[in-house]
Amino acid sequence: MGLTYKKAGVDIVEAGRFVDAIKKYTGSTARRGANCKLGGFGGAFDIKAAGYNDPVLVSSTDGVGTKLKIAFLAGKHDTVGIDMVAMNVNDVLTTGAEPLFFLDYIATGKIDKKVLADVVKGIAAGCRQAGCALIGGETAEMPSFYKTGEYDLAGFCVGAVERKNAVDNSKMKTGDIAVGLASNGLHSNGYSLVRKVFSETEQKRLAGELLKPTRIYVKPVLELRKKITVKGIAHMTGGAFFEKLPRIVPLGKTIVVEKGSWVVPEIFRKIQLKGRIEDMEMFRTFNMGLGMIIVISPEDFRTAKRIFDKWGIDSWIIGSVNKGKSRVKIICGF
Repeated sequence: MGLTYKKAGVDIVEAGRFVDAIKKYTGSTARRGANCKLGGFGGAFDIKAAGYNDPVLVSSTDGVGTKLKIAFLAGKHDTVGIDMVAMNVNDVLTTGAEPLFFLDYIATGKIDKKVLADVVKGIAAGCRQAGCALIGGETAEMPSFYKTGEYDLAGFCVGAVERKNAVDNSKMKTGDIAVGLASNGLHSNGYSLVRKVFSETEQKRLAGELLKPTRIYVKPVLELRKKITVKGIAHMTGGAFFEKLPRIVPLGKTIVVEKGSWVVPEIFRKIQLKGRIEDMEMFRTFNMGLGMIIVISPEDFRTAKRIFDKWGIDSWIIGSVNKGKSRVKIICGF
């Protein structure tokens, strides 16, 4: 018998079994506009059925990065899918949009049904947290391209917001406040530096902390937007305070951030001390305990605090909007 695709390392039958195994997870994410049935060549979503009249579509694509290396070390794969969803839906949310549907791309050298089913279980959990439907994806088996036991992930999200309701930073004015929303630790940024700071033995020991999934802020922030005007939303990922936060500040304004105004989780102190990392580098690389920052009027903070408390998310006034040329200024010590 001659060569076959299976002998070359790609098992189409096993790939089909994997799709069957994950249908229970994708089906759990069904919502208005999508039935989440797998098996076609593309996933469909009915925006009208989702309740939109004059929608602007907002899209995002992102992955998990080298955080996956720690998942490989620890043999824990059921949370990185949440990370992948979170990185996308939180980006879409910054425009005020509701995430509608999600697609995933998984690439690996050889399909391990148990491992990848755990990954998709996490993706489905993230989609449920965000209220979006997992309507399709692709699993690519590429022998000799990836190391044994390793895989890579990418996600694609589309959301919508009624045109008149999109977040508009032109409404931001002097005296507005910046409210920081607590992160769930490192989230999914800075792991190339983390892996330089900690040995593999230390990474395994700290895996419980390092693999905490990225927090998804979709439902509480969308609830807040029904109550008050939100003037800016920053998702605190790579670049953090010096790259991401400035994006929401209009010309002629500065957000003055007071470093001692929120609780910085201990893991950031461990990284800084062990790696002898300067403050500026920490605030450029990591979220420092704030996964999202929103700008609102001072009189709306009580409403915001009540909603975030209800969702179990700590929140603090971490700064204010002033006149200025530099879009972000960090003061005080923590």
